[in-house]
Amino acid sequence: MKTAVYSWRLSLDMKIELEREARRRKTSLAGILDLAAREWLNKSSQSESDDQQALLHASAPKCFGMFEGVDRYRSENARQAVRRRMRRPHSDDR
Repeated sequence: MKTAVYSWRLSLDMKIELEREARRRKTSLAGILDLAAREWLNKSSQSESDDQQALLHASAPKCFGMFEGVDRYRSENARQAVRRRMRRPHSDDR
């Protein structure tokens, strides 16, 4: 149930377009404005979430470090590389 009231001024052209859209959708002007506000809020919160995700991605390498190298198949061959290293004597790792 809607109980709060809010009003704002807009151009006559904007009001006419909003009323036309409300008639086309067979709803009230208040319904159109409610829909527009809800869509804006959803888009705004999604944008904020995307911004936070981008910040996390940017800060992760600083926290955890990055793997760099020339072997583009390193992750596929990791098991074999670890086994080879484990077979070597410990004195070689220093």
